Amino acid sequence: MLLLSEESHNWLDFSILKICENTIRLSSQKGGGQELVPGEPDGPCVRTELPGPKTKALFKDLEKLQFLGSIQYFADYDKSIGNYIVDADDNVFLDTYTQIATVPLGYNHPEILKAFTDEHNLRCLVNRPALGVFPGVDWPKRMENIIKQISPSLPNITTMMCGSCSNENAFKNTFIAYKRKMRGEDADFTDEEKKTAMVNQPPGSAKLSILSFFGAFHGRTLGALSTTHSKAIHKLDFPAFDWPIAHFPEYKYPLKENVRENQKEDEKCLAEVEDLMETYKKKNCPVAGVIVEPIQSEGGDNHASPEFFQCLQKICKKHCAALIIDEVQTGCGSTGKMWCHEHFNLETPPDIVTFSKKMQMAGYFHSKEMSPKKPYRVFNTWMGDPGKTILLERIVAFIKSRNLLEQVQRSGECLISGLMEMEKDFPCHLSAARGRGTLTAITCTTAELRDDILKRMKKKGIQGGGCGQKSIRLRPALVFQERHVEIFLDIFRQVMQEIQ
Repeated sequence: MLLLSEESHNWLDFSILKICENTIRLSSQKGGGQELVPGEPDGPCVRTELPGPKTKALFKDLEKLQFLGSIQYFADYDKSIGNYIVDADDNVFLDTYTQIATVPLGYNHPEILKAFTDEHNLRCLVNRPALGVFPGVDWPKRMENIIKQISPSLPNITTMMCGSCSNENAFKNTFIAYKRKMRGEDADFTDEEKKTAMVNQPPGSAKLSILSFFGAFHGRTLGALSTTHSKAIHKLDFPAFDWPIAHFPEYKYPLKENVRENQKEDEKCLAEVEDLMETYKKKNCPVAGVIVEPIQSEGGDNHASPEFFQCLQKICKKHCAALIIDEVQTGCGSTGKMWCHEHFNLETPPDIVTFSKKMQMAGYFHSKEMSPKKPYRVFNTWMGDPGKTILLERIVAFIKSRNLLEQVQRSGECLISGLMEMEKDFPCHLSAARGRGTLTAITCTTAELRDDILKRMKKKGIQGGGCGQKSIRLRPALVFQERHVEIFLDIFRQVMQEIQ
């Protein structure tokens, strides 16, 4: 029987010119401690309507060449700095969304800008190699350093171009390892397998599946898309695999008042996982791996307990399925640990951990058992980018030198406390404040209210983002300090008072 402990339910609970004179003024020491990004503005400042005239002109220029449906505005990345992004009209926004969780140290951080003043690093950037065939002489050392410093206790790494292709190629590793185990470690491919693989037929094209969860987002490449279930627009018109989909826990909040109900929710979802594994085995399409986000991000910032993940791992082991943890959005420190799944006290490391976004480089750490035994089985021309690896080295060094994980924990405590206070003060509009570190969210009563709040906040200088059907999510940089939290919460409260 799954038991959710009391402890497990407590986890949720280049300088820029100042653009205008009416900027919010907060001392660099107010609630913030050390200055992590020199030259930041004191606060946001919106000086034009949104979108502004220069942005509108750029829209017209680009719409002749590309479809614009997703573009919000054009950023001036020469002027953007730290936690602040500046648009084409010199509007300054406090960025709590950071390019969908991809900016680790804010904009134009001096430690990052220094990376390519080194001539050797510059040559690595310019002479971009086919890493699977002609890596640079320093590539083994760079990979060794990354594994030593930040690997989630996994001995191998495969680099890729983005989060989607990291997940998709992780599936290939999973299928390779599963089939190798089934046919015998030393057995070679049969002539029939070689022949049928060329015409997309079994046994060469294996009938295997990856189990995923409703609400999940694991990418938009064609294979990964079969495990993405957050929005219909991502999937319409595209062929998909018949792979199993289980329900991810949907908790009732506040957690402390709903322990029994949430425990039953865990048990129900885990039973469904096991049932699906049995069903797909009988369909002659066994589950070779299970992919899961530590926090379902695009699907609505949905959390599950450490016990849920512990039991999920046990089920995977029982059925000889790999456990793939997708840390593309949650990795690189946003939850107060380098990897979100480190909060779960798993019995052993996952089989594969995928990453991208704040890491700048993309790829996955994995066990030796997940490694192919033959060349070209997991391969593409670039297999990553040495330039991004150089950036990651700088990012990790700064995280360690300035104790940024501790900063994230402090800012996260301030942020979640403030969101809970907002929920308490505006109970007719807000609920379910939740998060780990600064990776936080709060739910609105309707999608229309959520969108209205985000629009009003942007007019006051806050760049935010939504997720799921009606949640607001925060994805700030690791240099987001208490004083930035105060600015965000002050403006959030102003907006809620207007709506009230």
